[in-house]
Amino acid sequence: MPDYPQSSPIKSKPVRAGIFQRALIREFLSNGTLLFVVLLSIIVISQLIRFLGEAVNGKIAVDAVLVLLGFSALNYLAVLLSISLFLSILISLSRAYKDSEMVVWFGSGIALTYWIKPVVWYATPVVSVIAILSFGLSPWALRAGEVYQHSLEIRDEMSSSTPGIFRESKSADRVYFVDNVQAGSNQVRNIFVKSELNGKVSTMFAKQGLQETQADGERFLVLLNGTRYEGVPGQLDYRVAAFERYAMRIEPAPTLQTHMSLNATPTLQLWRDRQPNSWSQLQWRMGLPISALLLALLAIPLSFVNPRAGRSLSFITAMVLYMIYYNMISVSNSWVAQSKVSPLLGGIGIHSLMFALVVGMFIWRTQLFALNRMFKR
Repeated sequence: MPDYPQSSPIKSKPVRAGIFQRALIREFLSNGTLLFVVLLSIIVISQLIRFLGEAVNGKIAVDAVLVLLGFSALNYLAVLLSISLFLSILISLSRAYKDSEMVVWFGSGIALTYWIKPVVWYATPVVSVIAILSFGLSPWALRAGEVYQHSLEIRDEMSSSTPGIFRESKSADRVYFVDNVQAGSNQVRNIFVKSELNGKVSTMFAKQGLQETQADGERFLVLLNGTRYEGVPGQLDYRVAAFERYAMRIEPAPTLQTHMSLNATPTLQLWRDRQPNSWSQLQWRMGLPISALLLALLAIPLSFVNPRAGRSLSFITAMVLYMIYYNMISVSNSWVAQSKVSPLLGGIGIHSLMFALVVGMFIWRTQLFALNRMFKR
C-alpha cells in the first residue's frame, strides 16, 4: 500500500484550514452541481416520456403534462440531492488521492479528521434543503399532484377532450373528436361524435359547434350545419339527416371521493396520528436528511484510492453501501408499519449502525496510515 503520511512527526503547527477548505468546498460545489443537473435531467426526461405517453392515450390532458411533471420532479429532489452530495464528496476526494494531492496535505500535518469540517460546511446547507423538501415540499407536491389529477378526473367529457385526439366518454357509449378549438371562445370546428343506443349506431359530423350552459346548470354540445347517420351495423337501412342545429346533453362528471395517500400526508398530521403506518412514513422523512449527512461523512474514509490502481473499487464499494443503507431503511420502516419493531428502535437503529460504521472507517484508515508510516521508516 502506498505511503500516505498521517501527520508530521515534528511539533509544527498544522496548515490552517483556509486554503484546502476553500479548494475542497469549491470542488464539492462544482461536482455536486453537475451531478444534480445530470440526475435531474434523467428524471425529468423519463417522467416526461411517461406523461406524454399517457396524454397520447387520452389518460391525461395535454395541458396537464407540464404541471404533473413539475410536481413529480419536486418529489424526487430530496433523493437526488442526497445522491449528489454523497457522490460529489466521493469523486472530489478520490481525485485528490489519484493525483497524489493527499500526500501533500498529509505531509503538511493535516490529519484525516481535518476533512470533516469542510465536508460539514458543504453538507449542512444541502442537508437543510433536503430536510425542508422531505418534511414539507415533497408531501405538498404529492398532495397537489393528487388534487390536480382528481380535478382532471371529474372534468366533464368535453372539457377533457383534446383537439386532434379521439376521446371516449367515461360511460364508454360515445366517442368525440374535435379538430380545432378557437382560442378565447367555446366554439369548436369539425366535430365527430359517435354514439350507440339500443343496438343502433349514430354518427354525426358538424363543421361547427359550441357549448351552451342553461340557467339550471345543464350543459349542452350544440352541433351546427352537420349530418347524422343512424342505423344497425351490417344493414343497409341507414337513416341520413342533415341538420342546422343539434343539441346533445353533456353528462356531468361523477363526484369522486378523494383519499390522500400516506406519502402526501402533512408531517404534522402524521405526528398526531401516532399509528404504525404514520410512524413509518415519518421515520422515512426523518431518515432522508440524517442519511445524507452520514453518507457525506462516510465518503471521507471511503474515498481512499491507491494511485497505482483505478477508482473502480472505491466507487463500487460506495454504491453497494449506499444501496444497502437505503434498503435497510426501507426494511426498518416496513417493520415499524407492521408493528414488528418499536418506532424508537426503527427510527435510530439503522442510523446508529451507519454512524458506528463511519467511526470505524475513520479509525481503520487512520491506523492504516500510521502503520504505513511506521513500516516506511
